[in-house]
Amino acid sequence: MKFCNQCGGTLVQRIPEGDNRPRFVCDHCTTVHYQNPRIVAGCLPVWGSQVLLCRRAIEPRRGYWTLPAGFMENGETLEQAARRETLEEACAELRDLELYMLFDLPHIDQVYMFFRGALTEPTFAPGSESLEVRLFEQADIPWSELAFPTIGRTLECYFSDREQQAFPVRNEAVDALRAKRQRA
Repeated sequence: MKFCNQCGGTLVQRIPEGDNRPRFVCDHCTTVHYQNPRIVAGCLPVWGSQVLLCRRAIEPRRGYWTLPAGFMENGETLEQAARRETLEEACAELRDLELYMLFDLPHIDQVYMFFRGALTEPTFAPGSESLEVRLFEQADIPWSELAFPTIGRTLECYFSDREQQAFPVRNEAVDALRAKRQRA
């Protein structure tokens, strides 16, 4: 970041008065430009004993399987974002959404939030960001072809929780080293 989006002045990095972190501050108008984590909203869509996965048509991790998810947009709720991403990536509609998994990824300044939800019907198709969309039984999950550690962990928790028929909201931190090991 080099220029202020308020006045076009030059930005410098310093700790503003009353703050405790370096921020980009405009030398001209003194506007502080905060940089905060981005929220990724998604869903674990379920139909009976199966879960819906999408094969990514975009980078990063093109060709790998994932749950429908993406960056939350301004003006929408978290649930609306999860529904929108599922519709965009899998052409699927959901019901009975419940918040399920939260992941803190401080190494990439993101927070992932997944809902668990039921497909309204077993109708789906690849959206513009998906090469393929399929329902999988637990035994058929392509574990070595999952795009991100958060996807594998969400599925592991889901199948374990399904046995108990209890789905607590979980919150986990994923550090850079763990993420790298899990993708290897």
